Amino acid sequence: MRLVIQRVSRAQVSIGGKTIAEIGRGLLVYVGVEKDDTDEQAEKFAKKLPVFRIFEDEGGKMNRSVQEICGEILVVSQFTLAADIKKGTRPGFDTAEVPDRAQSLIEKFVQFLVEEGVCVKEGVFGAHMEVLSVNDGPVTFIY
Repeated sequence: MRLVIQRVSRAQVSIGGKTIAEIGRGLLVYVGVEKDDTDEQAEKFAKKLPVFRIFEDEGGKMNRSVQEICGEILVVSQFTLAADIKKGTRPGFDTAEVPDRAQSLIEKFVQFLVEEGVCVKEGVFGAHMEVLSVNDGPVTFIY
């Protein structure tokens, strides 16, 4: 699994001009599933994300987690994170997991996050989405 994690002051996902999910302060997480990814990886990432300390404390240091600030997480599937762009001018997707398996793993990832006590919102798997966000910092991590 590849995650792109952005600390946001707000984010939303729309389909066809209709907002389907939005959050205030929290994390926007793009998730790409690759072949051979496992439920155990999804669980490991889901356990780390809520306690990942990337929000500022009173002293301005990244010392607080999304749980500590009572923030939310918006999960958006993005198969292009599994792309190989090393050769040529067109990305290859041989390493991307097949859609049914990828969707199942993302659903498990979201469920694991919910079990950690985090408020989670989601995009729609496989849909053409418009994602708007205000990256706070900017702060972005690739995991």
